Amino acid sequence: MKQYGVNELRKMFLEFFESKGHLAMKSFSLVPHNDNSLLLINSGMAPLKPYFTGQEIPPRKRVTTCQKCIRTGDIENVGKTARHGTFFEMLGNFSFGDYFKREAIQWSWEFLTEVVGLDADRLYPSVYVDDEEAFEIWNKEMGIPAERIFKFGKADNFWEHGAGPCGPCSEIYYDRGEKYGCGSPDCTVGCECDRYMEIWNNVFTQFDNDGHGNYSELEQKNIDTGMGLERLASVVQDVDSIFDVDTVKALRDKVCEAANVTYKKDADQDVSIRLITDHIRSATFMISDGIMPTNEGRGYVLRRLIRRAARHGRLLGIEGKFLAKLSETVIEGSKDGYPELDEKKDFIFNVLTQEEDKFDKTIDQGLHILSVMQEEMNQAGEKVLSGENAFKLYDTYGFPLDLTKEILEEKGYGIDEEGFQVAMEKQRVQAREARKETNYMGADATVYDEIDPSVTTEFVGYDTLSCDSKITVLTTESEITEAVADGQRATIFVEKTPFYATMGGQEGDTGIIHTADAEFAVEETIKLLGGKFGHIGRVTKGMFRTGDTVTLEVRSKERLNTCKNHSATHLLQKALKTVLGSHVEQKGSLVTPDRLRFDFAHFSAMTREEIEAVEALVNEEIAKNNPVVTEVMNVEEAKKTGAMALFGEKYEEDVRVVTMGDFSKELCGGTHVSNTGLITTFKIVSESGVAAGVRRIEALTGDGVFAYYKAQEQKLAEAAKLLKATPENLAEKISHLLAETKSLHSEIESLKSKAAQEAVGDVMNQVEEICGVKVLAVRVEDVDMGGLRELGDQLKEKLGEGVVVIASAAGGKVSLMATATEGALKKGAHAGNLIKAIAGLVGGGGGGRPNMAQAGGKNPEGIDAALSKAKEVLAEQIQ
Repeated sequence: MKQYGVNELRKMFLEFFESKGHLAMKSFSLVPHNDNSLLLINSGMAPLKPYFTGQEIPPRKRVTTCQKCIRTGDIENVGKTARHGTFFEMLGNFSFGDYFKREAIQWSWEFLTEVVGLDADRLYPSVYVDDEEAFEIWNKEMGIPAERIFKFGKADNFWEHGAGPCGPCSEIYYDRGEKYGCGSPDCTVGCECDRYMEIWNNVFTQFDNDGHGNYSELEQKNIDTGMGLERLASVVQDVDSIFDVDTVKALRDKVCEAANVTYKKDADQDVSIRLITDHIRSATFMISDGIMPTNEGRGYVLRRLIRRAARHGRLLGIEGKFLAKLSETVIEGSKDGYPELDEKKDFIFNVLTQEEDKFDKTIDQGLHILSVMQEEMNQAGEKVLSGENAFKLYDTYGFPLDLTKEILEEKGYGIDEEGFQVAMEKQRVQAREARKETNYMGADATVYDEIDPSVTTEFVGYDTLSCDSKITVLTTESEITEAVADGQRATIFVEKTPFYATMGGQEGDTGIIHTADAEFAVEETIKLLGGKFGHIGRVTKGMFRTGDTVTLEVRSKERLNTCKNHSATHLLQKALKTVLGSHVEQKGSLVTPDRLRFDFAHFSAMTREEIEAVEALVNEEIAKNNPVVTEVMNVEEAKKTGAMALFGEKYEEDVRVVTMGDFSKELCGGTHVSNTGLITTFKIVSESGVAAGVRRIEALTGDGVFAYYKAQEQKLAEAAKLLKATPENLAEKISHLLAETKSLHSEIESLKSKAAQEAVGDVMNQVEEICGVKVLAVRVEDVDMGGLRELGDQLKEKLGEGVVVIASAAGGKVSLMATATEGALKKGAHAGNLIKAIAGLVGGGGGGRPNMAQAGGKNPEGIDAALSKAKEVLAEQIQ
């Protein structure tokens, strides 16, 4: 048998099923679309759910994919053995109501034995115990002896996920030989050892589970298969595990090279080597799909993976940042199957480097917090870190439990692992309770789920803003209905519409739907699964019935303004790449008739000069009056022309390419102006940060810019009027006022200082000595905190060495201040702790440094007690 590489096996699988009439589809993004049940795509069938349920019509009844997947359910075990991993590729062939068990079984056997060349005598199928049909196909038609076909129960060979489509499975196992076995004479298929490896699973989706254990036959029976690419490669290449297959081994070797260690020489080091190898694969693919490190959702999964890898790099002794360098090897090994990795490599490297930098700071903070926790345990005479504190380190600083445990064990401490798990489960429960009610697809359950999947809408709004069409479906907010009348809120679906539905960051159109006798105000247009456009709004006159022919009219002014703002975002994105660098990637946008918002990947705030350069570049392109040309072409052809595509976006086979002169070319389904000159002008009104590594620009075009400048002029005029100036000499007037204010402020401070000195009078006769340290604790009236600080410095100078504590009541509020000289500090005095101890007596709180501290309060009656207490506290400190 030839030892094919990972990239060869992927290509062989897809081409084989193409020869069987399947459409080979590219891997979907790791970010699920319209599916709240998943954080990340975790199987080959997950992104195909709409085709299995009939909510969307598949591009072909036979489909094949190699889907990138991430599973983090056993992330704590990754690295501990060679079995576990978070990232993998899943090969699959799928039938949506076309072929069924016979073809699925025959083709899986044909691919494994005739195409790949696996020894048929080492392959063992399994079937669900009650699936006689599958057993007969294997036995009678494929010629597999009955004793080599294994029957397993529901836990092993029946696929279901709550309510919805489900069915029996037929798996194929490969005997890897005795060297991988457990040595038991009873070792056979189903043993927990590594000898018999499951490499293919055929799921026969033939039932519908109502959620209560009742099963009915599906009218449309489907095939869903899955075969782990890396697992197949480990069999074909006859290696121990997925960490030894060609592309993964190349990465594993780079980890060893960076750490200057050898794999399989030290068990602890092997754990770190495997973990880094796996995690950097996951992180690279996640970032290529636009996922950014954050503290929640899939962004938190990414952050956790990166930080675990970085921490294990430290354990291996790798110095400096290393993850971006390893990512190069991931990209090089996988770009044949996933060209987007190479396209986004600069961005991937930037994100990894930034996050590694952050973790370098965070891990040091975490170690400091852990040392504080150890000190608290020491003082309390405890030897076990609480589960709550262990979880805080895990959740806030990214410290896995094993790291905290390891550090503590070195110093003779234990850890409350049970308490940690309780805290972890509490967080999981909170997350589960926060989930929305969903349908089988994981999307929010709505009345729209009940609409016939065959209902669809043709969008004609690129070329016209009005058309006549027939109503196909009417819904209220809770049910499908045959008619809606005056005053009712409703959603109207029609055969074709000029209304653009909200998608791609562009806000949907508004307008009117009417007949001779009825009117409907469209407030929002949405796009649903299956290409249905819903026009949401209210009946303002008459009645609408299913089957009525209606006229649909988009508000032309709002559409034109939206087009201006949308076209400007294309120019903006190219301008940002030109000024800031090629790493800039769109992370989100919002286009409305009034404004545009554009989120993009960049790792620092833009300077004033950069903002001005971007703005000038966009306006330069607007002034060129370039035609905006839209072409429809195949998605691969479009990318070859240099058209920019968005991270993680799901594109159809045919896409629209929008070109603006020789400056901008993007894949985009939105609406645009016919030439850039119609945008008129462009103005950036704000630039800010919205997430780690993500900046946001808010901008205006056309009439919006003119309105903005008009508002600025009005504000300027109002300010000038208040200062009895004109807009022309306003700056000069403000300059004079600032100088006058500064002079008055200086005079006020001088008077306050004089008043404070007069208020305190000659108090040096109140100096006491406590344990060899002079202390002056006095009360003054109507002096603010600034005055107290200055007075404290003066009294400290007179005192020479010692501690000064001053309290003042002004306007019903209390100010406390304490200051200590260097000599007093050496003897144990601490102004911050002293203030903390006495602030409660005046109804407040505060603190500060050892040499100076302050506090505020609301109880003037407690001042004398506080000053008296100050002397007691100082006595305790000096002892």
